This record gives sequence, structure tokens and C-alpha cells, in this order.
Amino acid sequence: MRGDEGTDFSTVLLVIDLVGVFVFSLSGALVAVRKQLDIFGLLVLAFTTGLGGGMIRDVLIGDVPPAALQDWRFLVAAALAGLVAFVYHPALGRMEKFVGVFDAIGLALFTVAGAIKAIDYGVPDAAAALLGMVTGIGGGMLRDVLAGRVPVVLQPGELYAIPSLGGAAVAVGGIELGLSTLVVSIIGGLVCGVWRLLAMWRHWQAPMPQGPASV
Repeated sequence: MRGDEGTDFSTVLLVIDLVGVFVFSLSGALVAVRKQLDIFGLLVLAFTTGLGGGMIRDVLIGDVPPAALQDWRFLVAAALAGLVAFVYHPALGRMEKFVGVFDAIGLALFTVAGAIKAIDYGVPDAAAALLGMVTGIGGGMLRDVLAGRVPVVLQPGELYAIPSLGGAAVAVGGIELGLSTLVVSIIGGLVCGVWRLLAMWRHWQAPMPQGPASV
């Protein structure tokens, strides 16, 4: 990592990763509740959603075994989120809109964590931004495939991957400008998360091809 951030960088990245794992795992578990899966299926979706994106990132940058398999705290965060959803799903189920909110928060957290870690491993800036996006959308894509749904990121006009890429690019740009890891994380996370939440609230859509589809 550039500068003398050292321990500060590691601590910030760990906290972002753990909170992201918990929030994303909670969104995966709530999808499992909607699908009326048993506790095993619920935990599978919680672990897949919470750990999938980070594991893809770590494999691509050569950090193997992935952090999620080396640090017990990641597994505990995912399991705890799954159990919270299992026990309190009647209350959480009445708050349907919060599934999307949790997902947006997890997207923002994982996006910046992925981009920052990629930069720390010497990945070029453009590729680091892409890896931030992959970290953000990876777990959700795996969750939706296992749940038998078209992944959110592939649904027509859905603004999901674009806010993630935007937040990752802001995080990478901030690091290049010499901003602290904490500041970069907050700004990049806000860009991604607020953009995604506004898209959900205002029904913004990504550009679609115009005119009749060619065969």
C-alpha cells in the first residue's frame, strides 16, 4: 500500500470486509426465507452471498487460500447473519424492501474492499476497479443462480453493476490522489450505495438498445 498507512489500511479493510460479509449474508439468508428453504439451504445462500465475491477476488489476485478460508471471523460473520435471519425472519420478512437495502449496502462495502485490496496487490488501476465490481456483484450472482432467479445484475435495465464500477473507480482514483484508506472507502462506498439505492427508489434504468431487436 502506498504511504505509511500499513496497519490502518489492514484494519479498515478487515472491518469493511467483515461488515460486508454480514450484510451480504443477511440478504442471501432473506432470499432463502422467501424461497422457503430449510436451515441448511438458508446457510448455504448466506455463506455463498457473503463470501463468494471476496473469494473470487482473492483467487484472481493470487491471494490463496482466500481470506474467507484463512480467517475464522469471516465464517462466523456469515453464520451469524444466517442465524439472525433464521430466528427473526418473521419480522424481517415484513420488511421486504430491506432485502434490497441490505444488498445495496453489501454491494458498496464489497466494491470498495475489492478495489482497495486489488490496488494493494499491485493490480493496475483499471483492472482494480473491475475487480472491485466483481467483488461486489459476485456473491449476489451466485446467490441468485442457486435460488433459481435471474441474477439482479443481468436483469434488463437494472442499475447494479454500473454503480459498483463507479464506486470502485472513485476508490481507485482516491488512492491515486493520496487520500487515506478510510476516506477513500467512505467516498467510494457512498457513490456506489447511494447510486444503487436511488436507482431502486427512482426506478432509474441502464441504457437499453433502441428499435426492434435484430434476429
